[in-house]
Amino acid sequence: MQFSLAVLPGDGIGPEVAAEGVRVLQAIGKRFSHDFNLRYGLVGGVAIDETGVALSQDTLKMCQGCDAILLGAVGGPKWDDPKAKIHPEDGLLTLRKELELFANLRPVRVFPVLVDSTNLKPEVIKGVDLIFIRELTGGLYFARPKRQWQTSRGRRATDSMTYSEQEIERIVRVGFELARGRRKKLVSVDKANVLESSRLWRQVAMEVAEEYPDVELEHMLVDACAMRLIQNPAYFDVVVTENMFGDILTDEASMLAGSMGMLPSASLAGVPKEGVNIFGMYEPIHGSAPRRAGLDMANPIATILSVAMMLRYSFGLVKEAKIIEAAVDEVLNGGYRTYDIMSEGKVRVGTKEMGELIARKAEG
Repeated sequence: MQFSLAVLPGDGIGPEVAAEGVRVLQAIGKRFSHDFNLRYGLVGGVAIDETGVALSQDTLKMCQGCDAILLGAVGGPKWDDPKAKIHPEDGLLTLRKELELFANLRPVRVFPVLVDSTNLKPEVIKGVDLIFIRELTGGLYFARPKRQWQTSRGRRATDSMTYSEQEIERIVRVGFELARGRRKKLVSVDKANVLESSRLWRQVAMEVAEEYPDVELEHMLVDACAMRLIQNPAYFDVVVTENMFGDILTDEASMLAGSMGMLPSASLAGVPKEGVNIFGMYEPIHGSAPRRAGLDMANPIATILSVAMMLRYSFGLVKEAKIIEAAVDEVLNGGYRTYDIMSEGKVRVGTKEMGELIARKAEG
């Protein structure tokens, strides 16, 4: 089978981890005779340096012509000036908006061999296997008005948290569909005791729930969810929430798995259903970690697991996705670790070696 893939390595450690994701993808392609046509483009800080914009129209068109996107990471101190008119993250936000990537899936799975790699007690995180669905194209990050201005009393700034019924309905539906294929339990996170947008969110969630009588729906305030994630993370199965809440909660949840370097993500342009391929962008949840760039230290597992998600949701290659996930398990069970998940008695490896180890397992 043939597939086209846009690869946007980005900044910092992005090119290093993206290269290992591609290595594993090509190993799977060799094993099953799949042809992955790779097309490379610039995004983020490197795009600003080369083209003056964080995402060029040519790169956007290239992405639109592919079946999926693999993204490394964007940003870094070089482009952090708050007064700058263009920021690396602008490229990422443009991709999400222009390609209508409204559903961000972030699975959080604690690998049994890594239960001692976090700051939490093993008995608290043992068996944790949940998935966050974050709304990705609305809320505070996109709504208007959004501006900063000078007044006679000093500077002021405003951001708007706005959602339409349609935006809420489609993301909540993603939550119900995924919950139906798991433990049939969906937690919808909001701040309905304070925010009007959250009250609408809760109303729409209850309306959609009528179509899914087999799925249990629970509403939870975002602060309560933040506490429960640390107190009893195994309580959760599928969690759906708005953009900013999801951004914060998933970074918190990454610590359950021991490192941000372990968590993949998929940003989809549709509701995932069995037998339906959806256009998506796949990336690790971590940032560009510029201090680690070029040192062969970064953990590529999040990117490799993102490739597995791509095979599952955009290419319909579920068997191949499971093989990659099993390969990651095998390598970790073999005692190999990057610096961020290293523990006594294990074998420390770099970015490239970890990628090579997983690729060899995946190739069979």
